[in-house]
Amino acid sequence: MAIPRTRPGSFPAILSYGFRPFFLVGSLYAGLTILFWLPLFYGHLETFSVFAPVDWHVHEMLFGYLSAVVTGFLLTAIPNWTGRLPVQGLPLLALVVIWLAGRLAVFFSAEIGWVAAAVIDCTFLLAVAAAAAIEIVAGRNWRNLKVLAPVTVLFAANVCFHVEANLNGLSDLSRRLAIGAALVLIMIVGGRIIPSFTRNWLVRENPGRLPIPFNRLDSVTIVLSAAALAAWAVYPGALATGAMLIAGSALNVVRLVRWAGDRTLRDPLVFILHAAYFFLPAGLMLGGLAAIFPEAVPSAAAIHAFGAGAIGSMTLAVMARATLGHTGRNLEANPGTSMVFASMVSSAILRIAAAFFPGQTLLLHASATAWAIAFLGYAVLFGGMLIGPKVAPRQPNRAAA
Repeated sequence: MAIPRTRPGSFPAILSYGFRPFFLVGSLYAGLTILFWLPLFYGHLETFSVFAPVDWHVHEMLFGYLSAVVTGFLLTAIPNWTGRLPVQGLPLLALVVIWLAGRLAVFFSAEIGWVAAAVIDCTFLLAVAAAAAIEIVAGRNWRNLKVLAPVTVLFAANVCFHVEANLNGLSDLSRRLAIGAALVLIMIVGGRIIPSFTRNWLVRENPGRLPIPFNRLDSVTIVLSAAALAAWAVYPGALATGAMLIAGSALNVVRLVRWAGDRTLRDPLVFILHAAYFFLPAGLMLGGLAAIFPEAVPSAAAIHAFGAGAIGSMTLAVMARATLGHTGRNLEANPGTSMVFASMVSSAILRIAAAFFPGQTLLLHASATAWAIAFLGYAVLFGGMLIGPKVAPRQPNRAAA
């Protein structure tokens, strides 16, 4: 018999699996906070936070939105890896409440004090790492313990962010450390799901060249890129860092080409994974060029290729696919979903361009608008699926995550 994926309970469907509440609150938070961000940036609005406006924006994208989506993904993927039941019901609700408490604590940190805000906010990722570790160890799924490393680094980066921002007035080191941890997670998890989903679709829909399985090149690429990102976090302007970033970019391009994404144009759900991953080597290249030619390439271009591009696009792609598959829908992108993907990619491209033309506020506004359309569009299109019960697919479904 198949292993049951949920246990009977009196809780609503939204608390039956980790992706349901965290994808919903994450998408709403990402879309709404970006609309709040621009008036905040221009001084028309203010928070009650001790963070400067830019630090608040960066923190909430990394440790608000991203942490929510990473949590939703891990709490959904781990039961598939271990065969154990998912975290659900009251324990899941407790994690959501802790996440919400962190958002409020950061927003009102000037009122409650930055130390108290830091403790409340940092508790969330610590609880997530503990919950994931317990499940992986209990399931004796030792090989997946490696996914805890980026989560642990994210937790450490969050602690550093609070300390750095409040003692030094800047959060440069910790924000780069958090971005690097997220990118390593994308390289690890993306290296598993992108070729797998691509192979499944190609075998069925477009026989021919298939993705090359994980091999030594993938391992070398991840290790070198992780080392380059660590150097970038500490010494972003060093020539050696630039060389490492460019080398990591080249290897990731080779890795991406080997996954045969050019043959998946007819399926937006698969192609968006490849498009999202492309922003990772693009960001590495921009970061490398910014270190070597700082007067020609702004460092902000790399940061937004990573943030809006790789992180934003990849998380949205995974959210859409996982939501369809785990709620019993067929893995098909309707026009609305395709529009959401197009808006996300457009937002990333526009934000990178805005880094090169800082005086062109139209680019910044257009990027923010496209970002909001993407994430609020996801919430509108998929919100009912996340809240409602699982349905029977119209035809046999395919692997979701």
